[in-house]
Amino acid sequence: MRDEFSLEQKLEAMLTVALEPISTEELADVVDADAELVLETLRALRTEFVEQRRGFQIAELASGWVMQSSPDVAEWVTKFANRDVSHRLSSAALETLAIVAYRQPISRTQITALRGVNVDGVARLLEQRGYIEEKGRAAGPGQPILYGTTELFLDRMGLASLSDLPPIEEFMPPVETAHAIVDEMFQDAVDISEGA
Repeated sequence: MRDEFSLEQKLEAMLTVALEPISTEELADVVDADAELVLETLRALRTEFVEQRRGFQIAELASGWVMQSSPDVAEWVTKFANRDVSHRLSSAALETLAIVAYRQPISRTQITALRGVNVDGVARLLEQRGYIEEKGRAAGPGQPILYGTTELFLDRMGLASLSDLPPIEEFMPPVETAHAIVDEMFQDAVDISEGA
């Protein structure tokens, strides 16, 4: 029987039903094709979907290829996803995860010092969910465990590597704003002390 389905159709179908990212080699093995041809086809499909402004796209992540929603429709996808918030991370967990992502490898003690609160429980949760893992031990007293993010973290964030993280400066206020806040706090403290 002649194979009546194109390589594009096969790859698109597999990525549509895949629960996790799939490597080029795995896809090539399943469709019995050369990995280089599969890679070229995936890249062509990715370009085609972007040009057609589809609601989904093909993306290459750290651990393989996935079909995911287009950033152009993120607002509606977010509304839909927020209807079921049972698996969302708390703000404490997100803050801790951000610190690990940008400062890794980092120990729990260092995370605690940056956050100002104990992070043992949050770190355990992030480790259980597979977002962070042990990356080694620090040299020094007690040789504390150093944590870093996992491939699952990259996949969930839609990143191919840590270099794709947005610059931390994008999340920080300009220096002038920080100075204004400190000046205002100082003035409030002076006003309170003068009123006492």
